[in-house]
Amino acid sequence: MSWSLNIGRVAGTVVRVHLTFVLFLAWIFAASYAKGGPASAWNSLLFLLLLFLCVLLHEFGHIFTARFFSITTPYVTLLPIGGVAQLEHIPEEPGQEFLVAIAGPLVNVAITLLLLYGAGAHLASNAAAVDSTQVAMIDRLAAVNLFLALFNLIPAFPMDGGRVLRALLAARLGYVRATEIAAAIGQFVAFALGFVGLLYNPILIFIAIFVYLAAASEAHMVALRAVSRGVPVSHAMMTQFASLAPQAHLDEAVQTLLATGQGEFPVVDAAGKPVGMLDKAALIRALKTLGPDARVADAMNAEFPTLGQRATLEQAFKLLQQKQAPAVGVTDLGGKLTGLVTGETIAEMMMLQQALPKGVRLGPWSRPAGA
Repeated sequence: MSWSLNIGRVAGTVVRVHLTFVLFLAWIFAASYAKGGPASAWNSLLFLLLLFLCVLLHEFGHIFTARFFSITTPYVTLLPIGGVAQLEHIPEEPGQEFLVAIAGPLVNVAITLLLLYGAGAHLASNAAAVDSTQVAMIDRLAAVNLFLALFNLIPAFPMDGGRVLRALLAARLGYVRATEIAAAIGQFVAFALGFVGLLYNPILIFIAIFVYLAAASEAHMVALRAVSRGVPVSHAMMTQFASLAPQAHLDEAVQTLLATGQGEFPVVDAAGKPVGMLDKAALIRALKTLGPDARVADAMNAEFPTLGQRATLEQAFKLLQQKQAPAVGVTDLGGKLTGLVTGETIAEMMMLQQALPKGVRLGPWSRPAGA
């Protein structure tokens, strides 16, 4: 995730802190200082750090459970609204998704019980007490962890409860239909949060926007994955595209960008075999730091995922997700690049497929680059 700082690695997972999280801590410290002086400011900062440590433990509940099912997690990011663990993929087996989803809230329940019965904490009598520095910090942490567990179990995307609901529904309705229902509930919850936010707390409006967009994104991603299942990769690959040579200058890449409107450029050797990928964002960064006379090889990403022309579109889609790549290359038996698959080409294929009569499937098609 951009604008994030790596602060360490835990059990093979990189822990990142988003810049907005740092600004959020600074804002809380300054507001508490202005209201109650240095003692109040340091108390509030310590409470927030402990709170986000609990959020991090929540995310590692998901991570370690996912790892049990051989699902890796490259990184976890702390944001002002919580944590996000980037799983390599979401398990489609209902039992596995249920266990991965429920693990996070169970960690918060375990922390609450540990604080109550192991450290002598007491639950705050009302929600307002959680914000009060007059209440013992351990009591506030116990209450907040219980709230986190309950809030995350709301049966709507993107909360863990939405994934729990999908896992339960998928056992009878199938993964795609279960996702549609859970996403619809998530969007309804977003509208409800937004309405409450208008009346009481504007922060809820931002949470509502996040929930709505996340629910819509989840439904869209699952629909893309479903339509790509069993379809040859040739049915949605871009066959007319511009490529770059490793020794070409960046100003040549700029001219190609302007001439084609293409956003991702495969870098190929003299034999036409892929050696890397240069996207628009990397090109702009390289122009700023290296200058227009630098070589494409100095700016490209050498980790360009590829697969054979006999692969399925579902395999290409998984590579796009797992590698967080802008495109996946398709090669012939000799290793020469023959096509590109992007999220956009899959989405367009899905749109065209939905426009056809039921039972009719698209054949291979080619999309000009930048069209």
